Amino acid sequence: MLRMTINRRELADFLHRSRDRVQPQEVGLPAGPRRRTPGLRREEVAQLAGMSADYYVRLEQARGPQPSPQMLSALARALRLSSDECDHLHLLAGHRPPAGRTSGDHVSPGLLHLLDQLPTTPAQVLSDLGDVLAQNAIARALLGGVCTVSEHGRNVVWRWFTDPTVRAAYPEEDRERYSRVHVADLRAATARRAGDPAAARLVARLSEASDEFRTLWELHEVAVRRHSRVRVLHHEIGSVYLGCQVLLAPEGDQRLVLFTPPPGTDAMGRLALLEVIGEERFFLAG
Repeated sequence: MLRMTINRRELADFLHRSRDRVQPQEVGLPAGPRRRTPGLRREEVAQLAGMSADYYVRLEQARGPQPSPQMLSALARALRLSSDECDHLHLLAGHRPPAGRTSGDHVSPGLLHLLDQLPTTPAQVLSDLGDVLAQNAIARALLGGVCTVSEHGRNVVWRWFTDPTVRAAYPEEDRERYSRVHVADLRAATARRAGDPAAARLVARLSEASDEFRTLWELHEVAVRRHSRVRVLHHEIGSVYLGCQVLLAPEGDQRLVLFTPPPGTDAMGRLALLEVIGEERFFLAG
C-alpha cells in the first residue's frame, strides 16, 4: 500500500490561498477598515478552527507538525472548503479523505438517459455493494431483470452465492473466478464504507448463507472491479462472450457497467438477435 506523507509546502500554500478567498463577513467577523490583505487573518482562522494561532502560523510556514484528521476538518469548516477542497486538504496533510456523501439508490436523470441511448449495448448501474439500481432493456434481456422488494434480492453478490439459477447462466469453469471477483470487490467496498450498517448486514447474511462466501471472505482478497470479460449462457442466443467495462461515479458508490462485444467475435450478432427477440416479444405482448 502506498504510504501517505504530508506535503508541507503544498499544504502551506493551499491554506494561505484558501484563507485569502474567505471574506470576514462570510464567517461573521467585521471587515474593518485596517485590513492590509484580502480574506481572513491567520489568528482569525485559528480562532474559528479552535487551535492556537502559533500552531496555525507554523502550518502556513511549512514547519508545523502533521495535523490530525479532526484538526483538518475544523480547518475545512473555518475556511469554508468544498467537499473536493476538503479531500485535497486531507491528502496534502498525509491523511485519507473523510468519507463523503454517497449517492445511495438515486440514479441521476442524466445516467438514466444514457442507458436509454445504448439500445444495442447491455448496460446497468450498480451500487458499490452490488445492488442493481437501473438496467436498459437489452441488459434485462441478457442478464434478467431484477424487480424485488427483499433487502438483498437485487444484489448481484447475494444472488450469485444463494441462487443456483444465476450461476447456471455462466460456464462452470468460470464460476470460481467470478466468485473471487465478487468477494474481492465487495471487500474493497466495505472498507470504503467503514461502519456502514448496510454493508455489515450484507456481509453477515452472506457469511451465514454461503460456506463458499465465508471461505473466500477469510482470504481477504481486495480488488475493485474495473474491467473483465464474461461469458453468458443465454437460453435464446446461446453462449456470448463480452467485455465488461466498469465506469466509476465521482462519489465512488455507483458504477456504470457496460457489456461490449469484443472485435472479431460473433457477440455483436448475438446481441442484435437478442434485441430483435426482445422487440418481437414486446410487440406480441402489446
